[in-house]
Amino acid sequence: MSRQEELKAKLEEEMEGKGYYFNPDDDHTLALLENLLVNEERYGYMACPCRLASGDKEKDMDLICPCDYRDDDVADYGTCYCGLYVDEDAHEGRKPIRSIPERRGLQENGGTVVDGSLKLAYPVHRCKVCGYLCARNRPPSKCPICGVPKERFEQFL
Repeated sequence: MSRQEELKAKLEEEMEGKGYYFNPDDDHTLALLENLLVNEERYGYMACPCRLASGDKEKDMDLICPCDYRDDDVADYGTCYCGLYVDEDAHEGRKPIRSIPERRGLQENGGTVVDGSLKLAYPVHRCKVCGYLCARNRPPSKCPICGVPKERFEQFL
């Protein structure tokens, strides 16, 4: 088994039941996984191969796979920026996989306190089944803990 195939198997185990799938184009997927491994050797971390990493882990934290933008990209477009991760419809061929716009640099980071109240950069969603919390623009398509669909989430904060 090649290094890419070993990484693919490991990541598939982590994604199982969480609403994420690999791109069904196996050549594309294996090429991206190979480049993640190259970046891991080069920088010490798996920076997204479709973006320019600086080599400074602190500056590149948002680019470490899975990147900070994956969830919103998959929710909005059915695929992440590099096309490694897709939703179930894209994986099953019910939706085409296309190029999508870059999100990096377009989102605020962190929260601020104004007049004693906390203003968050992202809403917090709570799974009503298991209590899982996530701070992002919308809930995941499936809860990564218990696997229920996004309809079982509520906005918590």
